[in-house]
Amino acid sequence: MGAIGPMQLIIVAVLVVLLFGRGKISELMGDVAKGIKSFKKGMKDDEIETDVAGRVSTDHVEAESPAAEPIDVTPRKEREGA
Repeated sequence: MGAIGPMQLIIVAVLVVLLFGRGKISELMGDVAKGIKSFKKGMKDDEIETDVAGRVSTDHVEAESPAAEPIDVTPRKEREGA
């Protein structure tokens, strides 16, 4: 019990087609595709605007090589012996 089989999926698909009709479903999927394209375009435009503004996007920053010497992060009180 609880597993969704192919027969249950077919029944759900038939019910959706009966409720909404084939035309409404294809129209809805077209709207979803337009929304995704619009979102991607907006993200691309936003990335271009930040590059033009002179800010560096983290997508384009290459990782720097680690420093040759380790950095001491010990609090001053412990380093000074207090």
